[in-house]
Amino acid sequence: MAKAPVLTPQADDFPRWYQDLINKAELADNGPVRGTMVIRPYGYGLWERMQQEMDARIKEAGAQNAYFPLFIPQSYLTKEAEHVEGFAPELAVVTHGGGKELEEPVVVRPTSETIINASFSKWIQSYRDLPLLINQWANVVRWEMRPRVFLRTTEFLWQEGHTAHATYEDARDYAAYIHKEVYADFMTNVLAMDVVLGRKTPQERFAGAINTLTLEAMMRDGKALQMGTSHELGTNFAKAFGTQYLSKEGKQEPVWQTSWGSSTRMVGGLIMSHGDDNGLRVPPRLASVQVVVMAIKGDEAVAKVRELGDRLKAAGIRVQVDDRIDTPFGRRAVDWELKGVPVRIEIGPRDLEAGTAMLARRIPGGKEPVAIDALAGLLPQVFEEDQARLLAESRERRESRTTDVATIHEAAEAAAAGGWARIPWAALGPEGEAELAENAVTVRCLLTEDGSVPDFDDAPGTVALVARAY
Repeated sequence: MAKAPVLTPQADDFPRWYQDLINKAELADNGPVRGTMVIRPYGYGLWERMQQEMDARIKEAGAQNAYFPLFIPQSYLTKEAEHVEGFAPELAVVTHGGGKELEEPVVVRPTSETIINASFSKWIQSYRDLPLLINQWANVVRWEMRPRVFLRTTEFLWQEGHTAHATYEDARDYAAYIHKEVYADFMTNVLAMDVVLGRKTPQERFAGAINTLTLEAMMRDGKALQMGTSHELGTNFAKAFGTQYLSKEGKQEPVWQTSWGSSTRMVGGLIMSHGDDNGLRVPPRLASVQVVVMAIKGDEAVAKVRELGDRLKAAGIRVQVDDRIDTPFGRRAVDWELKGVPVRIEIGPRDLEAGTAMLARRIPGGKEPVAIDALAGLLPQVFEEDQARLLAESRERRESRTTDVATIHEAAEAAAAGGWARIPWAALGPEGEAELAENAVTVRCLLTEDGSVPDFDDAPGTVALVARAY
């Protein structure tokens, strides 16, 4: 009888494969409250690495980290009508505290535009205080009707940036900078995901924004996942909260604002973009563990892997030593393969005699013997090759499964077949967008024929990227 696979094959049931992998790679569990999740240490290690890489880029963009309260007065959300309407179905509202009914209900943070503006309106007095560039790492709550671990959870972790500027042009340019130089750079060069940069349609914009920029990635099943967004808020929140500044000309003016965010949804995207039937495959630049050094058996092998682990750490490589020789080697190898560690170095008695180790590469697959003394010099090259391979696979998948179409029917067919479609926005328009939505197909973003982001919705040559999505 054939041995049952460790994971449900992707081709048989992609959603089940995803859940199997999260469980067996020990990434996360469901929390006790519906829609919540417990992020386990290995999964949290991936998020920590994402935080580190993103935080460095955010600070390079001039933003500083701060923290704002989890609880927001309900009256704050009602000040910007479109914003409260957009979030109303997802709000969690606290009405009692300390055994008493609250004088005013408080909302558990779904996003922080309102409460941050309450502070901005106190901090900003004149043009000399601008631009004000703030980011926070926090949790948010949006009551999710169809939860899925990492992708859609009632509570999730994220970063949210909020900025205030003197002019529309400054705010527009900063939102675009975050979109391209922070988010796209990180997702392409660290996550090894070939994201498409575009502009959301008016129907899909963030509630209260005048423009939303998005990054869309194709998963291995052909669906789209929104990986992050950057919004131009105009003066909507500034006018609602009286966030204004004294200009050089001595006039009181509302500030122009942006907000932008990315979340633990990126962990789900990582899984569905790079994982295969043997488990996760983690890009080396992201991996919290780039190499696991494994002793197969024997005390001498244990001593050698510990020594090698120290040597590789000294060379700047993120290493974990697995010297658990009381646990069968095969089981341990499968566990590390599930977790997607880019490289396994396996050492046993025969390897010691030969002065070699077995180098197993998770991303392309395969094993080869390598001189132990050569490993520290060889591994950086291996990492870069494997990082490039994952990005190339992601790009090839998107390009091969994206079809240019001319009609709404063809766009819906392409999405139903597990791919993306590009259709001229002039041939689709808001009416066609609504028609596609009836079949669970959405316009992911607008872009120009050369792949750049259009300056406005109906710019000449604008095309709509259409797909089923998570």
